[in-house]
Amino acid sequence: MRLAMSKPMRSVLPAIFVGSLLFVGAAVAGSERPQDGDQSVTSIPAHPVLVELFTSEGCSSCPPADALLQKLDSVQPIPGAQLIVLSEHVDYWDHDGWKDANSSSLLTERQEAYVHALGLSTAYTPQFIVDGSSEVRANNPTQANDIFNRAAAQLKAPVSIGEVAADPANPTVLRVRIVANGSSTEHSADIYVAVALDHVESQVLHGENGGKRLTHTAVVQQLTKVGKLPKNGSFDEVVQLKLKPGTDLKNIRLIAFVQESGPGKVVGSALRKPAS
Repeated sequence: MRLAMSKPMRSVLPAIFVGSLLFVGAAVAGSERPQDGDQSVTSIPAHPVLVELFTSEGCSSCPPADALLQKLDSVQPIPGAQLIVLSEHVDYWDHDGWKDANSSSLLTERQEAYVHALGLSTAYTPQFIVDGSSEVRANNPTQANDIFNRAAAQLKAPVSIGEVAADPANPTVLRVRIVANGSSTEHSADIYVAVALDHVESQVLHGENGGKRLTHTAVVQQLTKVGKLPKNGSFDEVVQLKLKPGTDLKNIRLIAFVQESGPGKVVGSALRKPAS
C-alpha cells in the first residue's frame, strides 16, 4: 500500500547552454521518491564524463529527462569531452500502476547509496549524477553548466574496452578485455562494467505515463563489479558477462568505469558498441 506523502518536489530544467550549444528547451520536473596500444581496444577520449540518470517509466516527470539524456548522448555538447550516459531505472514507482520492465532494485540501491554518500536530502526521479560526485539540479542551468565543464576538465584514468566476443557454445556469454591505468589515481578504486541497451521503446498502459510511448537510451540491464584498480597500479583482464536471454547484440553498448568506493568519484570511463 502506498503511504501518504507530502506534495512531491518539483523542479524545472529550462534551456541550458553548454558552451555555445543550446541542448534542451523542455521542462523537466523532479518527483520525490514515494515513501513506500592494442588496436582492438576503444580509443580513449581525452575527457570522458559519466552521466547517470535515475528514472522510471512510472514517473510522469521522467520523459523530458529521458529525452535530454538521449540528446546528451547524440549531440555531445561539451567541446573536447565525451559524455557517457547511463539510464538507470529504479523500482520504487513499480507499485504505482505500471511495472517498468527495465527497473531493478540494485539500481534503486545505487541511487540510495549516492544520496547517502553525497549528503543529498532524498532520492527522486529524474535525478542526474555526474562522475559519481555531483548532482545536477534541474532548476539551476548555471550549476549544471559548471558541473559538466568541471567534470570534463578533470584528469581521468585511462580506461579502454577491447573486442567483444560471444562464446560459440553460449551466445549469451560475452568475453571482453578491460584495461585501466591507475598511475594518476589518488586512491584504489572498483572497476565496473555495465551492459546497456542502446535503444528501448515502451508503450505504457497504466500509471502516470499511461497511454504514452516512451523511448530510452543506454538502459542498464546489468551492472557488474569486475575487479579493482590499485592506486598507481593497473588492470588488464578478460571479463565474462552474461546477457539476459533474447538480448540483441546489435542493440547493446558496454560501459566500463572506475569508481572510488562509497560510491565515490568516477575517475575514468569508456564506451564501446560491439556492433559498430
